[in-house]
Amino acid sequence: MFASSIQILEQLKQVLLQLPKDCYDRPCNLLSHASIGQHTRHIIEFYQCLLAGYETAAVFYDRRKRDQRIELDVHFAIDRLLRIQNALERPQRRLLIYYELNGRLTKLKSNYHRELMYNLEHTIHHLALIKIGIEQLTDIVLPDSFGVAPSTLQYRTQDQNVQ
Repeated sequence: MFASSIQILEQLKQVLLQLPKDCYDRPCNLLSHASIGQHTRHIIEFYQCLLAGYETAAVFYDRRKRDQRIELDVHFAIDRLLRIQNALERPQRRLLIYYELNGRLTKLKSNYHRELMYNLEHTIHHLALIKIGIEQLTDIVLPDSFGVAPSTLQYRTQDQNVQ
């Protein structure tokens, strides 16, 4: 789980390093005018919320900072991704996850490893969206596996072996 999370964040870092200068913060029509930078910020801030909440055993994903520097400065974003990679490996711990639903604060019992898996799946989902932006805005060719869940890749491999 730690290795998969670190690897998927490394994959994102490597792709971000390939982007043309004017691409990272450019709105993309196919992404409802969001940018690759905004999706990257969203990924980073969810991990930041989890890591900050680890210390207090209380995670507030809805109250993330929304730091525009992450969505505008690709090198700053890459630095944040590296910091996350270096901080992920932590012992299991119980957590409370807080959400604001219909104006009410709701809490759920969870744990660090479960939330790390949630963040991994959340990241893969946003990588799929980032891939759409990259395909629309650049001529970079990404691997077919970029933004695809490991279980989907495994299913595709098994499906091809059956035929």
